[in-house]
Amino acid sequence: MASRVDISPSHFKTLVREALEELPERFQPMLENVAVVIEEEPRAEDLEGLDVDPEEGELLGLYHGVPLTDRGAAYSGLPDRVLIFRGPILRCCTNADEVRQEVRETVIHEIGHHFGLDDEEMVF
Repeated sequence: MASRVDISPSHFKTLVREALEELPERFQPMLENVAVVIEEEPRAEDLEGLDVDPEEGELLGLYHGVPLTDRGAAYSGLPDRVLIFRGPILRCCTNADEVRQEVRETVIHEIGHHFGLDDEEMVF
């Protein structure tokens, strides 16, 4: 089993909040109806239908919702959710600096899905 960096849940939450605060100010209003949730591990239903090979890595985050680019004028759905998985991130990192960077990249990646970007279009 991979080693696990010791970052408390409260410190991890702070890292996620900092990553969100680092997003350019012009994007902040478009995130008002997005709930960012920290989970310890992905659930079976989170993994269902995804092409995640445990040999190649773990699921670090997940976007649930309808991207802004796919919404019509009458859209009034539930808030979108961005899930950030603490356990997998801690297992894939070897120190606190790597955790900070991985949290930042994962948050940006999942928020990118909210804005309609595909994995291939992401900078990470």
